[in-house]
Amino acid sequence: MQFKSILPAVAAILMTLPAAQAQDRNIAIDARAIQGPLNQMHKLVIGAGRANEGLRADWQQQLAEIRRDAGFRYIRMHGLLTDDMGVYKVDAQGKEQYNFQYIDALYDYLLGIGVKPFVELGFMPAAMASGDKTIFWWKGNVTPPRSYEKWETLIRKLTEHWTERYGAEEVASWYFEVWNEPNLRDFWAGSQDEYFKLYAHAARAIKSVNPRYRVGGPATAGAAWIPETIAYAEKNKVPLDFVSTHSYGVNQGFLDEFGTTGTVLSTDEWAVSNDVLKNRKEIAASSMPKLELHYTEWSSSYTPADPSHDSYHQAAYILNKLKQIGPAAQSMSYWVFTDIFEEAGPRFEAFHGGFGLMNTQGIKKPAYFAYQFLNQLGTRELKNADQKSFATVDDKGNLSLLAWDYTHTLPEKINNQQYFIKDLPARDKGTFKVSVKGMQPGAYALSIAQVGYKRNDAFTAYIGMGSPKQLSRQQVAALKATATGKPSQQRLVRVGADGSFSTELPMRENDVYLLKLSKTK
Repeated sequence: MQFKSILPAVAAILMTLPAAQAQDRNIAIDARAIQGPLNQMHKLVIGAGRANEGLRADWQQQLAEIRRDAGFRYIRMHGLLTDDMGVYKVDAQGKEQYNFQYIDALYDYLLGIGVKPFVELGFMPAAMASGDKTIFWWKGNVTPPRSYEKWETLIRKLTEHWTERYGAEEVASWYFEVWNEPNLRDFWAGSQDEYFKLYAHAARAIKSVNPRYRVGGPATAGAAWIPETIAYAEKNKVPLDFVSTHSYGVNQGFLDEFGTTGTVLSTDEWAVSNDVLKNRKEIAASSMPKLELHYTEWSSSYTPADPSHDSYHQAAYILNKLKQIGPAAQSMSYWVFTDIFEEAGPRFEAFHGGFGLMNTQGIKKPAYFAYQFLNQLGTRELKNADQKSFATVDDKGNLSLLAWDYTHTLPEKINNQQYFIKDLPARDKGTFKVSVKGMQPGAYALSIAQVGYKRNDAFTAYIGMGSPKQLSRQQVAALKATATGKPSQQRLVRVGADGSFSTELPMRENDVYLLKLSKTK
């Protein structure tokens, strides 16, 4: 969406803002001071729009690419049971029929590239639904089943099918999550009690096939219903292997699919993160204090028309939240990996503020590189007092440092849709100094990759093209060439007999740096 009439006012406000405070920042690390294994929760799960989109060739190509670069192990998506997947119908004689061919095609592909399903069970097949209320362009039915017994039979038959097709050992490594955001009327037309009934029937169906299979929920919006779900499962002896919920970092707007009301990025430094920490405390205080906590959706904004998703600011935002959360959650599933995402129908613009880490044409957004850089870190984390960096080593003695600045730059009385569509030069934040000791002496290859303003920043380059709605093949190629994630600097350095190394780099607002020191032969 364009807001041409207010752009001069936005520009005037930006000119009056004070310059960011520039100051030197020092990161001192000891390559021998191992804190422990690097937490890998950031790459356990990634989101996708709906199951039927996963049958598209371009969707599959993008998933394979991001699997290679970012290492995501599971994928979660809506609409596995909706009618466009052809799962369930009742014939003219009243006989129930089950068909899993579309699901097989999708899951065969996922497992073939090393990605496991984080199974979201929803929405309701029309022939089983008690009503006709739907959500999204693709009409996911959000009403309870007419018969909970028939719902349970469907889930049991599907679980049996997966067990026969893939084997119990494989299916035991999956997660089964029941429904999506049942605390919102748009996603669940029933009550909380009816959701718990839906959950209980699904959980018992799954466990009847194999008690080792993992099932959980409630997959709520806004970090809700966690104590209630645990209490219900405990009281009614219903299986519960994990809890799940969602959080987004904006203060206003809801299901605003085209960004018409405007969303506002929260000024709270601990937005999203505080929800996770709150849930972890609730679990610890419950009768099931060791339950896994999975955030099966999160992002800066819950609308697929928010340009904060496309902006260079997003890479630093992602890293900042993951650092704050630490071990409090077992996964943080970013929503989503691609703009091939049709809740509001097919989009007509090349960049429209979509949720994806890549746009429809496979152009990598700055957010993509937050996950790619995380995936390039070593397996062991070093002790590090700096709160906006990760320092690691691998088994060969190679050292990696991922460091960033996060600065909230959104002015007051301006929303995301008005602000992030502009070319937004980053202000200076001073010098970023790195001092390392305890390394093995010798020759190292130093590489430095960067994300930030006009660094792996396809969206700013797109704005420089005039923000065309449609892209030519040449424009797609040019934008892809601006965002490869490759190092901008590479050189040989030598670590002396004292085992120390130091360097310094300029840091701007929302810059991200990945420094790697790799031993040469």
